[in-house]
Formats: sequence, structure tokens, C-alpha cells
Amino acid sequence: MKSKSLLGNIGVQVVIAMIIGALVGFIMGESASVFAPLGTIFIHLIKMLVIPLVLVSIISGAASLGDSPSAGKIGIGTFGFFIVTSGIAVALALVMGNLFQPGAGVDFTAHSSPDLMEVTKEHGALPGVMDTFIGMIPTNVFESLNGGNILQILVFSIFFGIALTKVKGDGAKPILAALNTVVDAFVWMINCVMVIAPIGVFGLMADSVGTFGFDALEVVFKLFAVFVAAILIYGFIFFPLVVQLFSRVSARQFISAMKKPQVMALSTASSMATLPVNMETCEEDLKVSKATTAFVLPLGATINMSGNAIYYGLVAMFFAQMYNVDLSMTAYAAIIFTSTLGAIGQAGVPGPSFLVVAVLLAAGIPIDGLPLLFALDRVFDMIRTALNITGDAACALIMDKYTEVDVKADSERSLS
Repeated sequence: MKSKSLLGNIGVQVVIAMIIGALVGFIMGESASVFAPLGTIFIHLIKMLVIPLVLVSIISGAASLGDSPSAGKIGIGTFGFFIVTSGIAVALALVMGNLFQPGAGVDFTAHSSPDLMEVTKEHGALPGVMDTFIGMIPTNVFESLNGGNILQILVFSIFFGIALTKVKGDGAKPILAALNTVVDAFVWMINCVMVIAPIGVFGLMADSVGTFGFDALEVVFKLFAVFVAAILIYGFIFFPLVVQLFSRVSARQFISAMKKPQVMALSTASSMATLPVNMETCEEDLKVSKATTAFVLPLGATINMSGNAIYYGLVAMFFAQMYNVDLSMTAYAAIIFTSTLGAIGQAGVPGPSFLVVAVLLAAGIPIDGLPLLFALDRVFDMIRTALNITGDAACALIMDKYTEVDVKADSERSLS
């Protein structure tokens, strides 16, 4: 009976699918790409639902917080948490990079591609702070929805959700009720899609391993090992410690509850695709209020990228050591600043590896060896995504504790 219930767990099924997919990809090689459509269909189904889910859940979450200081507290607290934790993540990466020297004695210059470097230079330029903020404001929200510009959708949704709380009388109550119903409908739809998750994950893993193989990891094994160590420290020590100190949930309970969304993040390499599972875990297992979950998690899935910040910092150290570049304090500051801003602004940039270029250029580090990492980006992305969604949940727990009184007051007022 116990084995049946275990095999019926979607997380266990996904892990089994990952293992089988990796073995099939290893055995079949590039011909395993025949299974790629299975993964593509799964990802497309998730993406079909995620954009409208983000729109209605953020509006609902912002409106549910009500016309009280809680909305401002959660907004400022959430942004502050993401910025601080991303900065600490980069600092950890620099310490780990200096301690273990992943790029020492390695020479990858033979793998450089001048044509590709021109492309990465073009896309890797980090926008200025003001340009980033201006770019977050939609000029046409329907274009933002059509183009999947999450940052612009978030800005509109938060603004509109707060605006609903300013409507006089009971005029907004039917809209709020309808929004909650729509959110529940989307969650039901996504749960249906999740039934085929193991099949989709099998296709993704078979195609990935078949195309790039396990041998690709050997080239940058030391960098990969240090990266995994940093992720483990941040995900299983730092975030649980923060949760233990600043929330009402124990570190042990947090680690246990996060297994399911972490497995989904590893398999899909997408914070947005993992969003429904993470929301369910926070609400049902960690007892975070629905209003806080609906506000913090979609926002975190877009701008909270601690795993990416660690990756940027470590890759910068890796190439600096590979090319024997002595980094000054100014260079270290540039790495921290550009990595943090790059992680926060990840949503509008096509491919995390392109943003590494901005970090390297800011610190004066050669970028000729960067193409070597492009083929492995899927592997790195799977791991850093698992950390990103862990940070989202940690933030939701902390925000829920410190705004609990205000959120309860909002809920009581909306029902009265």
C-alpha cells in the first residue's frame, strides 16, 4: 500500500522519468531527439496557462491585501529580500571561487567562436538602471500579454489590483470574487496538465542528454562541482536558517516541504513552470496565506534569481582565473553590482548565459571562452532554478509572518 502511494506521488514519478530519460538519451545519443516533442508539448501547455495565471493571481493578491499598510509592507519587503539575498549569493560565489579556484590551470581558448561572441556582446549589454525601470512600464498591456513580458504584466497587475481596493462602495466585490474563481480554475487546469508531467520530463531529459551527453560535464567539472556546492550551501543552509529565524516554520519543515517544487524546478528549469507547484506547497504544506502567496511567488518567479547570481559570480571568477586576470576591489564591486542587477532583471533577457557577458565586461574579464558553457546551460539552469524557487518560498514565509495582522484585517474587511 505504501509503495503504491509512493509511486502515485507526482514528485517521485518525475524523478523516475528524469532517470529513465537520461538513460535513454545516453543510449540513443542524438537520435533521442525523437522524444523532444513530448517535452515541448508539456512546456507549451504550462506556458499557455502561466501568463494568464500570473495576471489574475497578482491582481487578486494585490486586491486581497486591501487598502492598508500591508500592501506596501509586502511590496517593499519582497523587493528588499530579493535584492539582499541576490547580493549575498554573489558574495558567496566570489568567496567559493577564490577558495576553490575552479579556473586555475584550465585553458579553453580553443573553444572560442568570434561570430558567436559578436552575438553575445550585442545581447549581453546590461541596460542602465533607469532604462530597466522605464522598460517595466507597459505602454500597451495587451502587447505585454501577447509578448509575455512578465515584468510589465506584473506592474500593471499590481497597479490594477491596488486600484480595485480604492473603488468606493461594494462595486469591486463581484470582480474580486470572479478573480478568485478564475485563479481556482487556472489551478485546476494546471493540475490536469501536471498529470502528464512525467512524460514531458522524460522527453526533455532524453533530448538533453542525447544531444550534449554526459561527457560535456567533464570539461568544466570543477566549475560545476563548486557551483553545486554553493547552491547546496545557499539552498540547504542559508535559506532554511533565514526561515528558522524570521518565520514561524522550522528549517526542517521547510526543507521537507520544498522537495516537490525543487524536483519540478530541476526537471523544467523554469521558475514560471514551477510556480503552480510552489504556490500549492506554500499554501497547503507551509500554511502561507493565499493573499501573500498570490503576491510574492509570481513576483519572485520573475525577479528573484539567487541561483543565477551565484552562477554569474562563479563564471566571472572561473574566466578571470583561466586568463590570469587579477581582480581589483573595483572589479569585485562591478561583479557584485552587475550580477545582482542582472539577476533581478533576468526576465526580459533571452538566455542567462548572455547576461554573464555583462558581468565579465564590467569586470574587464575576457569573454572568449564563454561559448563553452552554452551547451551546458540547461544543466546549470536546472540547478539554479531549484534555488530560485526555494528563495521565493522563503520570502513568502517571512512576509506572511510580518504582515499577518494586516492581511487578516484586510480579509475580514473584504468579507464584511
